[in-house]
Amino acid sequence: MRLQKLMRIGIDASNLRQGGGITHLAELLRAANPQLNGFSEIVVWGGDVTLSRLPDAPWLRKVNIAMLNRSLLWRIFWQARHLSEHACAAQCDVLFVPGGSFVGSFSPTILMSQNLLPFEWLELKRTGYSFQTAKMLFLRLVQSISFKRAQGVIFLSQYGKKAVEAITGSLRAPTCIIAHGLPSTFLFPAPLPIRSLADCDSDFPLRIVCVGNIDAYKHPVNVLRAVARLRYQGYPINLEFIGPGVPKWIAKLQSAISKIDHAKKWVRYLGAMTPVQLQEKYAQADLAIFASSCETFGIILLEEMAMGIPIICSNRSAMPEVVQDAALYCDPENHLSISTAIKEALLSEELRQAMRNRGYTIVQQYSWQQCTNETFSFLKRYVPTAHV
Repeated sequence: MRLQKLMRIGIDASNLRQGGGITHLAELLRAANPQLNGFSEIVVWGGDVTLSRLPDAPWLRKVNIAMLNRSLLWRIFWQARHLSEHACAAQCDVLFVPGGSFVGSFSPTILMSQNLLPFEWLELKRTGYSFQTAKMLFLRLVQSISFKRAQGVIFLSQYGKKAVEAITGSLRAPTCIIAHGLPSTFLFPAPLPIRSLADCDSDFPLRIVCVGNIDAYKHPVNVLRAVARLRYQGYPINLEFIGPGVPKWIAKLQSAISKIDHAKKWVRYLGAMTPVQLQEKYAQADLAIFASSCETFGIILLEEMAMGIPIICSNRSAMPEVVQDAALYCDPENHLSISTAIKEALLSEELRQAMRNRGYTIVQQYSWQQCTNETFSFLKRYVPTAHV
């Protein structure tokens, strides 16, 4: 009799430091259940910050590696030199690498693609001749080789798979699409009423949020110019940028804000926020703008749909696949296109209500429990069966 044995899973978190990658791993483990998902133990190798974000559980062993608190080169060295022997010593049946890069010898290894920037040449060109561009090109090389050597690869969207295979060619290993989920804490079943433009003025403006990293591919200055154009036309709106970012692009945004809104009366950059603070801002927002031109998925969009916020969304990358028909789309590289979409939403309460209703329906399709079940089912395919 052949039975599927319980897995002992190793997870390489050496290159997960912030953003969607660490959120994915934390939520995946939070939703995991040994009895339902077919594992006996999970071993995670990471640094201080990464491991502190992960939940505690009797079946989860968090191994803190001092070298993983250091720079990228040290982390790559540790992965190449030591990870495989750690995985063998822990008697892992399969190694899961959500960071997408693996240069060790352990097998079977399942990789996950969560960063499209190295594979999108038009996005790389935005940073010019810089250390960031060199880093992304290096990651393209390493991840391309890693995906070709892996026993399986998980993508977050069909677009992400297409973009990667445009560079690597069709991968020989099995692949699958597993979307991110949405924490139940972001479900907001009774959002505030849709506000009429006629009921707003400079003292009580319509509130627009733009959430995400401040970086070249997020086009924050185009968003600012689009909203400024409508302000000059007399529309009572304000704008808040929320999120961490690249220092160079934060400086560019703040400089543009100073030139366009000298007194800083209607636009602000608020920086990074905790999840609780972010939800408070979502609850106050009338409209959201998501102007990224490169995303593997875009979990921020799920948060905004769950919180009942109508969205002006980029028409690039994976966004139409995720948001479907629940947003007004725009060209993120054209501030006039962004402005036109915002204006259309502002002028119609019915349209904003329809976008809210449709978004709330779509977001119900995403859950971390489903993501977890599909991920472990895919990993289980590579564990040998036991004879009884």
